[in-house]
Amino acid sequence: MRPEDLLCPSPKGLYSPAGDFHVDPTRAVPRAVITHAHSDHARPGHGQVLATRETLDLMAIRYGAGFAGSVQEIAYGERLAINGVSVSAHPAGHVLGSAQIRLERHGLTIAVSGDYKDAADPTCVPFEPVRCHVFVSEATFGLPVFRHPDAMSETHKLLRSVRIFPERTHIVGAYSLGKAQRMMALMRAAGHGAPLYVHGALTAITDYYVGRGIALGDIRPVKGEARAAFAGAIVIAPPASMTDLWARRFADPITCFASGWMRVRARARQRGVELPLVVSDHADWDGLTAAIRATGCEELWVTHGAEDALVHWAQSRQIRARPLRMVGYGEEDEEAAPAAPAAP
Repeated sequence: MRPEDLLCPSPKGLYSPAGDFHVDPTRAVPRAVITHAHSDHARPGHGQVLATRETLDLMAIRYGAGFAGSVQEIAYGERLAINGVSVSAHPAGHVLGSAQIRLERHGLTIAVSGDYKDAADPTCVPFEPVRCHVFVSEATFGLPVFRHPDAMSETHKLLRSVRIFPERTHIVGAYSLGKAQRMMALMRAAGHGAPLYVHGALTAITDYYVGRGIALGDIRPVKGEARAAFAGAIVIAPPASMTDLWARRFADPITCFASGWMRVRARARQRGVELPLVVSDHADWDGLTAAIRATGCEELWVTHGAEDALVHWAQSRQIRARPLRMVGYGEEDEEAAPAAPAAP
């Protein structure tokens, strides 16, 4: 059986001819398997959706209960058959509920990574390599210049600034699903016990994380608090809100932004970020290459990001590799824009 008979690129995303379903389709399809709930991978309007419980719940929070015609839950490690194709889900370590999707038929296995990271994250199940013949990997930070620092060291950098400027508000820009909650958990692990204030756009997803047993401490909405409460406080908000009228209520704010792209100084300057925090929910170059090696794959397909560098790395190690040149990803996840070869 050829890999292309089990999975291949199509105008609507990755398609399984053998199983007649798509993985993370970019348009509405009859049957979709979804890796995680970021909107560039999880879109509403599909006929049937298969995903982890958390991904289904988060899609319902974001799109409403009727986001698909029908839904089916799959647990990590569980195997289901779709038209003769064995489908299983395995932890991706990206955000709560994120999964790699493993397909198997006639002894051929293909693993689709979705977005993933191998770094520690207290808010989701750690990444687990999936042994396969073909590995379909993202490459958001697929250049050797991208090597992320330890997230806890970046968190301590933020907390040091809070101690140095106790009269100022620190506004931390963080993507609303995953990054915001990870930053909260990192701050708690670093010993910061003061209330954390959140933009209203983060409330529902943050409440869901807490409901799933993720300890985030005292989280309070910004709305309704007196201006004086924000002196010396940390406020977490979607990145776009940091430059609108909403941000004017805070006391002499210091703008921060948690993203792997903060490794590139020019991006921090463009956004007017005073305190860049290099905290990423995507694997860096070392994480990508380690994950590929751990799969034992004979062939690598690269879906989005800095495809060519990762393809070249794989081919130099006698792994067949090709870029898929797929579009439609990275439209909402702030970190998932294609990596430009700018020097950090």
